[in-house]
Amino acid sequence: MDYLTGLSKTRQTASQQTTSVHTAEVDLISEVREASNQLISKSTGLNNRDPLLAATFADIDDLQQSSTFGRTLSEQFTSALTSKGLPVIEVKMRESLFIKERTGELILSRKLNSLVEAHDAQAVLLGTYAIGGNYVYVNVRLVRTSDNIILGSHDFSLPLNRDIKAMLPRRR
Repeated sequence: MDYLTGLSKTRQTASQQTTSVHTAEVDLISEVREASNQLISKSTGLNNRDPLLAATFADIDDLQQSSTFGRTLSEQFTSALTSKGLPVIEVKMRESLFIKERTGELILSRKLNSLVEAHDAQAVLLGTYAIGGNYVYVNVRLVRTSDNIILGSHDFSLPLNRDIKAMLPRRR
């Protein structure tokens, strides 16, 4: 096979992969359940007595913003964690995180901290997502409320298909 034929086949393969990513069927519930299992298996120091708080997943490029996708991820992780016997308290608020000036560090807002204290929560389920060209990249973590230590985290990606695009804000 000559160079041009090989290059042409490579371009076709990349084009076919892009097309297949955008039309890929994704069982979001199954993907989140698997990610939840991974998160629990990687986490240390959790108990089945004290509750977790679940915050809405935020867009990594604007941590004050979420979307249908971010809210759906939070709902589905909550469901998956409760099915594993972990008590979860849902938090419906936009301002659960903020960025410490000039450091980019994620920390809990005062409002969320007061909820943590009121419910004696052991940890907070937090997540972010980043929108790529063909995939959405998701990070989920459990953060201990007493000292902001990450007890466990997991990363996964989902093809940016029509269903997932419909749950994300339109790109500028």
